Parts: sequence; C-alpha cells; structure tokens
Amino acid sequence: MPASLALPRVLRVGAGASTELAEVLDSFGLSRPLLVTDPFVASRPFFHEILSRLERAGISPGVFTGTVPDPTTEVVDAGVRALRESDFDSLVGVGGGSPIDTAKAVALLGAHGGRMRDYKAPVVTDTPALPVVAVPTTAGTGSESTRYSIITDVETDEKMLCSGLAMLPRAALVDFELTLEMPARLTADTGVDALTHAIEAYVSTKANPLSDGLAREAMRTLFAHLRSVYADPADRTAREAVMVGATQAGMAFSNSSVALVHGMSRPIGAHFKVAHGLSNAMLLPTVTEFSVGSAPERYADCARAMGMAAPGSTDGEATGALVWELRLLNEELEVPSPRGHGIDAERWWELAPLMARQALASGSPGNNPRVPTAEEVVELYHAAYG
Repeated sequence: MPASLALPRVLRVGAGASTELAEVLDSFGLSRPLLVTDPFVASRPFFHEILSRLERAGISPGVFTGTVPDPTTEVVDAGVRALRESDFDSLVGVGGGSPIDTAKAVALLGAHGGRMRDYKAPVVTDTPALPVVAVPTTAGTGSESTRYSIITDVETDEKMLCSGLAMLPRAALVDFELTLEMPARLTADTGVDALTHAIEAYVSTKANPLSDGLAREAMRTLFAHLRSVYADPADRTAREAVMVGATQAGMAFSNSSVALVHGMSRPIGAHFKVAHGLSNAMLLPTVTEFSVGSAPERYADCARAMGMAAPGSTDGEATGALVWELRLLNEELEVPSPRGHGIDAERWWELAPLMARQALASGSPGNNPRVPTAEEVVELYHAAYG
C-alpha cells in the first residue's frame, strides 16, 4: 500500500515565527480570526503583541479564553457560540495542546454542526472544516501538525479521539521563544509526551517510510535535549531542539498513529484529571516493556536512534537498554507514578476495568505491536500504578 503524508500547508519554524501570523492569514485571504487560548496565555505580553500586530495589519481578531486543560465538550460548545456571535472566518489556536485541540474542534462544529461525540473514533472526518492556524506555546503535544483532537465528553467522562483531515491545521507557526517561560514540570511532562509520540509512531503497525524518518529524528533530538531543558528551562538551544522535535513527532504520529500508551493514557486523564503528557510518561516504560517482544527490531531501532545502544548491538541488548533508559529518564525528570501523584489506590483498582474498555475502544491499542486483551490492559494499569 502506498505511503501518504498529510502536513499543514504552511509550516514556519524558528525564533519569531509567531510574528508572521498576520502575513499567513492574509496569504489565505482570512481577516476575521477567532483566537482560542486560555486565561494564562491571554495575560502574557507576547499574546498582547500578537493581537497588536494583527490589528496593525488591518485584521480584526476576536478572542475566546475559555479553554481548560484537557478540553471538554462544554468548552467546545462555548467556543462554537463565540464563533457564531460574529462573522469569524478562521480560528487561531494559541497555547498548548488544549487550546489548539479546542480550536480544531470549534472549527469542525462551526463548519459541520452536530456534537463532538458524532465525530469520535472510529469516525474519520476528512471533509474540510474552517481554517485553523496553530501557534503552540508548549513543546510536546504536536497538535499543531496533527489530524487529531482529543475532547472529553462531560456526560460520559470519556476522552474522545476525533480524527481526520478536518482536524489538520492549515498552518503552524512554531516559535520556540514562546516556550522559554515554561516551568520545569510542564517541560518534562510535555517533553516525554513528545518522545512517546515519536516512539509509538515508529513501532505502530501503521508506520511507513515517511513517518519513520520523522520519528527517528524526533527521538534523537528529544532524548538528547530533554534533560538539559529540564535542568535549565532558559536554555535556548535545548528549547529550540525540543520544540522542533515535538513538531516532528507530531507529524510522524499524525501519519502513522499512536498505540497502546496513548490508548491507556486517555482514560487516566478523563477519570483522574492527570495532564495528558504526564499520564503518557507514567505509562511509557511499562507499556514498552510489555510490547518489545512483539517488534524487537523496531524497538531496537528506537534505542539506537537515541544513542541508548551501540549501532552494532543485538536487538536484545538494545531493547533491554531502551526499557532501562526510559525508566531512568522518568526518574531524572521526576515523573511520578500514579501512586506518587496521589491517586487513590482503591479507586484506581475499581476503575481499571472501565479504563481498559475505554482504552481499547479508542482504537489506538490496535496499532500496538502486541495488541493486548482487556485483562492485559488491566494488568498493565496495575503494573504502572507504582
């Protein structure tokens, strides 16, 4: 089967890329964008500068600041109402994955109507939505370059995976200078999230030669710089590298899909309000250890790409090093286990079977080299609890 690659039509990467928003909008013939963000980002000087630049360029933006971590259907509905209150012709997601995912979802419902649950997996929506421009302010989710949006249904507590070309931003402005104020904890969690994207994109059963190249380079870049940027969040070289790596990882998994880590991560976020990047980090070593035996060559390639194993190492040596190094990375980045995060053990055990069913229903575990049973997913939740 031929490989395919879907990317934002415009991708501008580097210091100052966010200052080119007005030019990019104008190139698409857009002049009435609704900027979607959160209250914190809306308070930052760079956001006010973005607004000023748009206004000086003759563009009339609106602002919706109602997004929350792990966006919900309530927030999306509020965004749709804001969209329909004026004649906005596009959306600009400014912030981390949550504002960008919210902007994508609002663009979808604004164009096609209905409810978000109408678009959840296994539905794939390729019909164009309203144009979205993504301006990420964190380095991790890769949402600026993916055909996915994750929205929590407040009625069911389900984190819904919504996919298709309708979710792919038309443009992404990837400016690492917007991440310089990220605190160390957020830096670590989003960074491991990006690393998880790259690894799962490479080992996914839907991987292809185009996504492989992006995933290998993302792994190499992210692993080489994550410790540095965690130790010194103001390290510009490391910041730029991690930002580029996160975008590459997003492009990789957008075109090959993620797998079991993400499938298991979403229910943790929905039921325990754990940030997405952190829940991925909690699971990555355990799920990798479960999976390596079913695709040792692919996992060994990951270890060698990240310099965890020598080029001439055996697959067994490389996969052993991979699991060890991922656990060590979590320790050095102070990633807590669910137990260490304060999640109640009794409630965790009680919800594990439900989370397992929701994980499998999302479709992502089906891309894993070793597709688990529901009982195995429950066992993995228990093993990851710590």
